[in-house]
Amino acid sequence: MRQEYTRFTIQEEQELLPFLMKAMQGISRSRAKAILSGGGVRVNRAIVKQFDTPLKPRDIVEVSKQKPKATFQNRYVRIVYEDHHVIVIEKAAGILSMANVQGAFCVKSVLDDYFRKSHQRCRAHVVHRLDRETSGLLVYAKTMEAEQILEHNWQDIVTDRRYIALVSGQMEKKKGTVKSWLKENAAYVTYSSTREGDGKLAITHYETLETNEQHSLVRLKLETGRKNQIRVHMADLGHPVCGDTKYGNGDDPIHRLALHAYRLHFYHPITGEHLRFETPIPKPFALK
Repeated sequence: MRQEYTRFTIQEEQELLPFLMKAMQGISRSRAKAILSGGGVRVNRAIVKQFDTPLKPRDIVEVSKQKPKATFQNRYVRIVYEDHHVIVIEKAAGILSMANVQGAFCVKSVLDDYFRKSHQRCRAHVVHRLDRETSGLLVYAKTMEAEQILEHNWQDIVTDRRYIALVSGQMEKKKGTVKSWLKENAAYVTYSSTREGDGKLAITHYETLETNEQHSLVRLKLETGRKNQIRVHMADLGHPVCGDTKYGNGDDPIHRLALHAYRLHFYHPITGEHLRFETPIPKPFALK
């Protein structure tokens, strides 16, 4: 059955959820969120599930006339945005971005199962990764065309990618930059070298948001994207990420790696639209 939509043209800047509640004759907040999570809303022909999606004049919002699909639910994966070419998800700590051995449970296998059950003829193509114990935003391609464009133009397509971390001790500086060359030893442990060219160049910018006597909350922006880059650089500063069993000092106040990829901005590989996604700081990261 062909999907039918009620169509609206946006007249002024606003967020999606309050617009839906008003446009759909005052439906409840929970009802509007159910329509969104069920894939019943399109903005400029792309399915959108993020309730705080910004709308601007002349945007086209379409709301399905059919009942929303059953909500996708998975303890490790939350769908933030989806269209025909890409899917953006928020990953929980404790799951791989892709399998390290055939058949291993990972975000890719969760998404492939979702695509199969929702009768989509596509697969999830990995274009970047987060460590198993790091949570946060990831984009997967749904077509080979999107995958190739993202993979070969990643540095130009991604405009902002930031992390939040809870680190051990009081940061001495409000902000700064760490620059080193990263190498991996035979035990697969990454370490820094200050000798130019001795490994892969890695640059991390940091800003201290809050501190107390035991910990600091730090915002991080990568200029390069090397394996374990943030974890190694924070350890180099003497303030390892809390819960880091590989590079840390045993400080584990929230019983997980306290690193979260909270912001991801990129140009859509097919349409060129500038997409912006951001998640809240995980509640356990808050300094008491």
